[in-house]
Amino acid sequence: MIAVFGGLGAASVFAIATLSASRGTRMIGPRSFLAGVMLVGLVATLPAVAARSVPDISGVDAGWLVLSGCGNVAGLLCAYAALRLGKVGIVAPIVSTEGAIAAVLAVVAGEGISPGAGATLGVIACGILLAGVTRDADEVPADPAGVRALAFAIAAALAFGASLYATARVGASLPVAWAVLPARAVGVAAVTLPLAASRRLTITITRRALPFVVLSGLCEAAGFALFTVASRHGIAVSAVLASQFAAIAAVAAYLLFGERLARIQVAGVASIVVGVGILSALQA
Repeated sequence: MIAVFGGLGAASVFAIATLSASRGTRMIGPRSFLAGVMLVGLVATLPAVAARSVPDISGVDAGWLVLSGCGNVAGLLCAYAALRLGKVGIVAPIVSTEGAIAAVLAVVAGEGISPGAGATLGVIACGILLAGVTRDADEVPADPAGVRALAFAIAAALAFGASLYATARVGASLPVAWAVLPARAVGVAAVTLPLAASRRLTITITRRALPFVVLSGLCEAAGFALFTVASRHGIAVSAVLASQFAAIAAVAAYLLFGERLARIQVAGVASIVVGVGILSALQA
């Protein structure tokens, strides 16, 4: 059950981070927003890292740490670019296929999974995809901005999928804080410090955008911590459930921002809810 509850917890905070990013990136742009998010996440993670002794990191673990950090940073940058151009209800479900990608990687690597759980994960994955389908003409990504949003979302899903799997592998042998640290460290070194050196960081992060930056930074770090704990009890299950953030974000975007949900999207959300219930029973 830890894989289920941890995955659902990660999905909840990832949804909040997504909604926050959809507002913040439109104020200051994806790169500046990412720089702030990485800095907030690093500050929040360092006390937990300092509280533990430095673990013995093997060469294999080091490789997973690098993939986890770089994949997460690249995925966030692409996701923020997509959210700036497109609607949450379309971008989030595409990005959420990261869970299916991570689950496939886990199964290919030899992780065992029962036929019933595998079929249920398939239902949940289909529901996630349906949640991103729309029949409204104004939501079809035919314009250049929509096409770019689609491309960025697909790139984010691929990067996140690899990062999730790498994070799970790291979390199996290292403390949770060390599994969360790589992305924050890479992001600060590659994005935040260069912007700060050019004095653009303090200029671009406005007072209006700051709350969204802080909220997204804290939720991203918390989400990966929850996923790391959950993945120790099943990478495939926790990865797919964590990607449920798309359905949560789509419904919240409808309620908060007035984004409409087509009937097929409602069917997708219902499939996810039913699938989660069945999976919870199977895991119990």
